[in-house]
Amino acid sequence: MRTLIALTVFVSVFLSAAAPSNQQLALEKRYEALLKAENLNAWMRQMTLRPHNVGSPKAKENAEYIAGLFRKWGYDTKIEVFHVLFPTPKARELSMLRPFPFKAALKEKIIATDSVAEALEREALPPYNAYSGEGEVVGTLVYVNQGLPRDYEVLTRRGISVKGKIVIARYGGSWRGIKVKVAAEQGAIGCIIYNDPLADGYARGAAYPAGAYKHGTAVQRGSVVDLPMRPGDPLTPGYGATKDAKRLKREDAETLMKIPVLPISSVDAEPFFKVLDGPVAPTDWRGALPVTYRLGGGRALVRLKAEFDWKLVPTYNVIAKMKGAVSPDQWVIRGNHHDAWVIGARDPISGLVPLLEQARALGELAKTGWRPRRTLVFCAWDGEEPGLLGSVEWCEHHAAELQQKAVAYINTDSNARGFLSIGGSHSLESLA
Repeated sequence: MRTLIALTVFVSVFLSAAAPSNQQLALEKRYEALLKAENLNAWMRQMTLRPHNVGSPKAKENAEYIAGLFRKWGYDTKIEVFHVLFPTPKARELSMLRPFPFKAALKEKIIATDSVAEALEREALPPYNAYSGEGEVVGTLVYVNQGLPRDYEVLTRRGISVKGKIVIARYGGSWRGIKVKVAAEQGAIGCIIYNDPLADGYARGAAYPAGAYKHGTAVQRGSVVDLPMRPGDPLTPGYGATKDAKRLKREDAETLMKIPVLPISSVDAEPFFKVLDGPVAPTDWRGALPVTYRLGGGRALVRLKAEFDWKLVPTYNVIAKMKGAVSPDQWVIRGNHHDAWVIGARDPISGLVPLLEQARALGELAKTGWRPRRTLVFCAWDGEEPGLLGSVEWCEHHAAELQQKAVAYINTDSNARGFLSIGGSHSLESLA
């Protein structure tokens, strides 16, 4: 469904002028007749053979593959490289010291029958939260529900403080970075974020590989950079992260979290919840673990350690243009990212392959003499998952030109069956 809507919006913005004429409708039919579903399947298989997080060999390989397709279809294509801060784990440890010793595995089970099992063993990053603070902390454990400001208000009314303690929050309700930021503001010294099966596990349906939901050891990776404050590379605020750009010292980067954080699975979370004491959690705080959900703050003593290798890595943005025939200095930009935390079949490749098929079909139309009124700019961004790195750095680097030429941007992050979700500028609402 989302793919069809994206194609419709794409046709409306890129091919049409005002009210559709018979000539316009005929052109749209020609465009739609060129679309081939088998291309989407072939490209997805090629780009999801191995993990392709930002900075990985496969991310560069995919960028070069995408650029090659655009060139074959007749687009003026280049790969623009920016160098961004991207931490990867050196140490991840989580253990319970009291009332009995327990060490969390912090490891996802790889399903042996998965077609990419061997690649996952060799190349996948372990579960972690990028841009976490570093350090080793010890403190009593407090359950804070989703870790939002309203949840701390509930704890305050019950006389529970998280100052000097480690909090455990479940995924959902907000951007994960908000959970860590609010915890630090409340005085917590560490943060754990876990997958509760109520949201995306066995409570919803059969777990992978029998079904679509997360199995017990699955963990949601992700960034905790302070996106509401500023997306993009933490070290180059407001300007492109070129190789020779002036960079902040890491300790001066305001979007990095100040306390260590680790994401864990429901299997790893359950032993911690079993020993929490204190009041029983409110009804809407309770998940689907087979425990009595309590707020804690007394008995459970936890140790958390997180250390990272802070490196600059290249992001490979693929930029492909087809010059407009009437208004070449007006750009309609169509984008999605190509990097993923691991394999990324759904996010982002399910949204990227329709973009590629749109570009291919328009390239075929161009061979017959058709040209777009405005210049079309197709973008395959790198480094989206850690914090919109590739796209933000490209926009910052080309800010003056974009202010003069950009008239619209259309993005599809992923596609799935079910409900349609669209967000954007109100001026484009009629197209949805």
